[in-house]
Amino acid sequence: MRSADDIAVWRERGDPLVAGAGAGRLRGLRLAVKDIHAVAGYRIGAGNPARLAEAEPRPAHSWAVAALLDAGADVEGIAQTDEFAYSLNGTNAHYGTPPNPAAPGRVPGGSSSGPASAVALGEADVGLGSDTAGSIRVPASYCGLYGLRPTHGLVPVTGMLPLAPSFDTVAWLARDPGPLARVGDVLLPEAGAAEAVPPFRTALVADDLVALAEPEVRGSFAEAAADLAARTGLRIEHVPSVGGDPAALGAAFATAQGAEVWECDGAWVRAHPGALGPGIAARFARASEVTAERRAAAEEVVHHAGRAARSALPDDTVLLLPATGGPAPTTDETAERKAALRDAAFRLTCLASSAGLPCLVLPRIRVGGLPVGLAVVGGHATDRRLLELATHAQAPRRAL
Repeated sequence: MRSADDIAVWRERGDPLVAGAGAGRLRGLRLAVKDIHAVAGYRIGAGNPARLAEAEPRPAHSWAVAALLDAGADVEGIAQTDEFAYSLNGTNAHYGTPPNPAAPGRVPGGSSSGPASAVALGEADVGLGSDTAGSIRVPASYCGLYGLRPTHGLVPVTGMLPLAPSFDTVAWLARDPGPLARVGDVLLPEAGAAEAVPPFRTALVADDLVALAEPEVRGSFAEAAADLAARTGLRIEHVPSVGGDPAALGAAFATAQGAEVWECDGAWVRAHPGALGPGIAARFARASEVTAERRAAAEEVVHHAGRAARSALPDDTVLLLPATGGPAPTTDETAERKAALRDAAFRLTCLASSAGLPCLVLPRIRVGGLPVGLAVVGGHATDRRLLELATHAQAPRRAL
């Protein structure tokens, strides 16, 4: 009989569930696949038992799953997700909360909660998930993992259940930078002329974004940023802001995202009253109320912030910020407190999503013995160089 923790982490699991090619550069790598990616012969449940019951087995793998299997990786299993991938907390009213071994008694973060927990527990080497508004970055931060949200559109989302297509990306996380980079070497386009640019030289720190974090995080972030700069030769430059008011952008992004979420899933939600957990149901209810006028106004704010961020990050510049405002909340935290922590994380994550830019999370901040991620946002299509940065960050500090 399966334990409650196993059910909370894995929807389906095998030994492996799907074997990869007999040879390949990822041979032996175990994948935990988020339950929004198609795995041939299995259904997509998206973290909801009613949707799972109605779904048909998928005839083919998602593009990302197929590419990784062809490279030799094995699908260890299909891992749980927050319902419809529409949350950052990592809790599921139907299947339970996956454990967070890096912060026992605390949530793993969502919506790629199952893959993050599986990787943190050592039950998988890489978690294949998605990131729309932080769904890889937040669990990487809470679970002390490496994670990458790639440049929007760089990795095909074919066969992945959409949430908000203007912001959806395939994304992944790992315990170490090596497997993270190996997966990126398969999923990302081959390096070409766009990659033949100077290395990163400048690291921006936007004071308004850092101010969103809890005081203990802000102090640890400054130390982690300075250490990263010393190891990689970056010059830190403080700026007041990069994409405008974070609170205004967060509200606008939530509205623009909600409009797309309702377009993708609203019909199913209307047809299945009572099928969603309370937190997700409330989020969908708000999404259903977005008018065309509100959407247009919100999208203008999002697009303006995105343009500003892209302009501030030429090929030799990155942006450093805390991946989340604090460590993972406890599993018994009040709903109000969880919502507040989610909103703080959302304001930190939505800038990269608005700009369609890649973001790397490094497990380099500790607060009270608990992990918080250091996020590194790069310019358009600098994904491979961000993965190289993750490896270089482990090198000894450079002499000053």
